[in-house]
Amino acid sequence: MLSLTKQFLRSQIQVPPSAAFSTEVKRHITLYQHPISPPCRAVIMAAKLIGVDLELKHVQIKDCKTQEFLKINPLKRIPVLNDGGFLLSESRAILTYLSDKYGKDDSLYPRDLQARAIIDQMFYFDMGTLYQAMVDYWNYCVLKDNPHDEQRYRRVFGPLNLFNETLGVSKFAAGPKFTLADVSLLASVSAIDAIGVDLTKYPNIHSWSDRSQKMVPNYEEINSKGVEQIKEKFRVWEDKFRPKK
Repeated sequence: MLSLTKQFLRSQIQVPPSAAFSTEVKRHITLYQHPISPPCRAVIMAAKLIGVDLELKHVQIKDCKTQEFLKINPLKRIPVLNDGGFLLSESRAILTYLSDKYGKDDSLYPRDLQARAIIDQMFYFDMGTLYQAMVDYWNYCVLKDNPHDEQRYRRVFGPLNLFNETLGVSKFAAGPKFTLADVSLLASVSAIDAIGVDLTKYPNIHSWSDRSQKMVPNYEEINSKGVEQIKEKFRVWEDKFRPKK
């Protein structure tokens, strides 16, 4: 009877919220990345916010299809996280993994299911709508060396309008507080800005970007190199197809 009473008492003990987060010593964590990639920069920014030290391994985009890299990620893309032998790709999956495992609290990715669902909603909006529109234009025109495609270019504006409207009713992407959704979208929006889209036409995005950049430690150091690489590649492409005078 005493034994059963002890078991019952143990089952009633409330675990403090902070105990839900890992306190284990951080293992060797490697990120396979390229600075021109917005998703890679999103992971680096999130790691800085969470307090995770990453060893950055530079990977050329063309090398993602090599047999050596396929052993790391059969999906042939970066970023890829290697956390002590655990391999994970897709930037937004990496963001949430790092936050859940190494976050000192749940402020960037709350454990509350509804708050988390809104962040996930903005992840999917970013991945499938906003960032995808920019990537479609970039891949077709710049990477495949085709002339400017106005129809593809204009597809970027619709998602920007939607995001601008969203930010008209909330301070940050998923509500009143800065979260991982803002990190992911900040990387995407900085890339859209780099291909010449005038963000001042989207005042809510413009002010949100300023606020969000201030939330990320060493934002310029992390993001500027990749953004400049996008701008330079875009300038070279523009010069090639600019009408001769």
